Amino acid sequence: MGQEFIIKSQALEDKINQLLPSQGGFQAGVDLSASTTVIPIVDLTESAEGSNIRQDLQTSLSLNSITSFAVANTSTTIINTTGYFRVFGTMSTTNVSSGSGVDISITDGTTTKVILDGRILLLLTAVGVGAPLPFDFIVKLEAGDSLVATSGQVALAIKGCTRQIADLSGNLVNPT
Repeated sequence: MGQEFIIKSQALEDKINQLLPSQGGFQAGVDLSASTTVIPIVDLTESAEGSNIRQDLQTSLSLNSITSFAVANTSTTIINTTGYFRVFGTMSTTNVSSGSGVDISITDGTTTKVILDGRILLLLTAVGVGAPLPFDFIVKLEAGDSLVATSGQVALAIKGCTRQIADLSGNLVNPT
């Protein structure tokens, strides 16, 4: 049978008050105690969250979990389902001197907000000079939202992949 000890430490009491404010902190007549009894602790956090793999592995790419896209001289909806998505790839930024550009934006059908605009780089290059613009970001899409890639010329292309990493509630989506 284990032994019980009373711990008198203002530093420990202050830390418990800071970390556990919902417990009302330490009150008069309440002491910290310790025991020599060994109590095993089993961490079930990952299983309780619905994931049995490490977080870095959860975001890995696989043949079945990614969707590739290629857009040139058109606008294409890349994603139109809800959730959190990783979007990555490159934009071709060959300057074609016509003011055309490439961009990726979020729209709800009424309002459009550009996330990534390749025209900025176009202005910095000479006609015919190419400079690939890599991108890698995470986007959240609500009901009715779409992620759209737009290319104004055949010479301006957007190629990449998407991977859903979580649903709208934040539940992680494992690779398949």
